[in-house]
Amino acid sequence: MEKKKGWIIEAVIIAVGLIVLGSNIKSGIDNFTDRERKVTVKGLAELEVPANKVTWPIVSKMIGDDMQQLYRDINKTTDIIKRFLMRNGIEASEISVNPPVVIDLSAERYGGDQKNYRYNITSVITVTSTKVDKVRSIIAKQGDLLKEGVAIVDGGYEMPIVYEYTSFSEIKPKMMEEAINNARITAEQFASTSDSRLGKIVKADQGQFSIENRDGNTPYIKKLRVVTTISYSLKN
Repeated sequence: MEKKKGWIIEAVIIAVGLIVLGSNIKSGIDNFTDRERKVTVKGLAELEVPANKVTWPIVSKMIGDDMQQLYRDINKTTDIIKRFLMRNGIEASEISVNPPVVIDLSAERYGGDQKNYRYNITSVITVTSTKVDKVRSIIAKQGDLLKEGVAIVDGGYEMPIVYEYTSFSEIKPKMMEEAINNARITAEQFASTSDSRLGKIVKADQGQFSIENRDGNTPYIKKLRVVTTISYSLKN
């Protein structure tokens, strides 16, 4: 009788142990499943701002055979352009004059033998300013220089007018916050649709930041863009 009673006690202990073990296993599986259930979303924030810096290369060219005369002419042209700029509100500190670049066409190997002139001289005066609107207004009336005998040539791809926005670091935290909030809204919509509850952030990146021209016609308007990728856990 004592022996039988001992077996019963042992059986009860084993049964209870199996129940506890099964419960722990189930709980572990549920927790594992919860950890595996997640949603990854992107948050976007965009903002259009005016450029706050402009770099304007003013290019002029001259051709001829007399080097000394060309240098006198290019110096005269430089003085005319500088006076024009300062007369229209550009400060001397915003103007820089690069040394003239001279090409001796007689030394060019692939230019052919017949040339109407020997030298081609290029002068570049660069305006760098934070007064973007003022500079744009001067660019619009640079044709006035023709009245003073100065012709401005297009800088092309090598020397384009460049507009910049230099205060991105100041506005970036606010845009980052907006991108994160937008990501959470998207995640909450997904959780609601899938009959789940949104949990904590599992993983998040630092965000991708970019500054681009709004379009090809308005390079002085910049589009700021912040994109962040965030993963949230999902719960039943």
